[in-house]
Amino acid sequence: MRTTRRTFLKTSAALASGMLLPSGLHAQTVIPDARRIPSSGEEIPAVGLGTWITFNVGDDPVLRDECAEVMAAFFAAGGAMIDSSPMYGSSQPVVGYGLKKLGYPPSLFSAEKVWTSSGQNGPAQIAESKELWGVKRFDLMQVHNLLAWEPHLRTLSDMKAEGQLRYIGITTSEARRHDLVEEIMRKVPLDFVQLTYNVVDREAEQRLLPLAMDRGIAVIANRPFQQGALTRRLEGVPMPAWAGDLGVATWAQLILKFIISHPALTVAIPATTRVDHVRENLLAASGPMPDSEMRIRIAEHVRNI
Repeated sequence: MRTTRRTFLKTSAALASGMLLPSGLHAQTVIPDARRIPSSGEEIPAVGLGTWITFNVGDDPVLRDECAEVMAAFFAAGGAMIDSSPMYGSSQPVVGYGLKKLGYPPSLFSAEKVWTSSGQNGPAQIAESKELWGVKRFDLMQVHNLLAWEPHLRTLSDMKAEGQLRYIGITTSEARRHDLVEEIMRKVPLDFVQLTYNVVDREAEQRLLPLAMDRGIAVIANRPFQQGALTRRLEGVPMPAWAGDLGVATWAQLILKFIISHPALTVAIPATTRVDHVRENLLAASGPMPDSEMRIRIAEHVRNI
C-alpha cells in the first residue's frame, strides 16, 4: 500500500528538524556494508536506489510525495547512490523534487546518464539533468546503453578533468552488447560500468566481472529483480531453511546478497515505490554474506524452482 501525502509531510518535517527518523525506521540501526570504488578508494553503500519506471509519476503531487518518502527512508537507512536517466520519463524531476523536500541529504551519491544520439547535444542534456536534480554537479555520469559512446565519453572525460564530474562510466541492460562493453572496458579508462546481473542473469560472470576486477572498474548491477519478474516468480515459495544463516527474511534480500557478494560488485540498484521495500533492500547489505559455495547453492536453488 502506498503511503499518504499527509504521512509524508509529517515525516519529512520531523526528518528535517533532526528529531526523528521516518516512521518505522526507529529500530533500524543496522549500517549497510560499503564497497570500495577501485579508481578512488572511496566507499559507498552496496545497495542503492534505481528510478526506472517507479519514479516516472509525472506531476501528480501525491505520487511525487510518495517517491520522496521512499527517498527519505532510503537515506535514513544508510543509502547513498540514486541512479536515473533522461530516458526515464519524469524520474529526474521527481528525484529533484524529493531531494529538495529532504534538504539535499549530504550522503547522496548522484548517478546520472547521458542519452542522446548526438555527441554535440550531450553537454546541454547533462546541464538540463543537473538542473532537474538541483545539484551543482553529478558524482557519476554514464553513457546510457552505449548510445554515441565515443563522443560522449570524450565529453565526460573532459568534464571529469575539469572537476565537473567525479566519476564516469557506461551502461547496458542487454547481454547482446557485452562484446562492445568489453571492448570499451579494455581501451577506455572508466570508473564504473553498469550492467544487468542477478541470480538468474549471470552472463556478466564470464568475462565482464573478471575484467572489471582486473581493470579496477566499479560495477553497478541493474535489474536485480528483473523488473519484479523474479520476485513475482518466487512469491509464495517458502524460503530455504539455510537462508537463515545469512540473516535474510525474504527472497529479495537473498537475491541482493547473492549479487553484492560477488567480489567485482560495488552497488546493486533495485527500484521500488514502497518504503518497506527500500528498508528491506538496505538491510540486505549487512550481516553475513554468502561465500562461493553458498552462492552456487543459491543459484541452483532458484534455477530449480
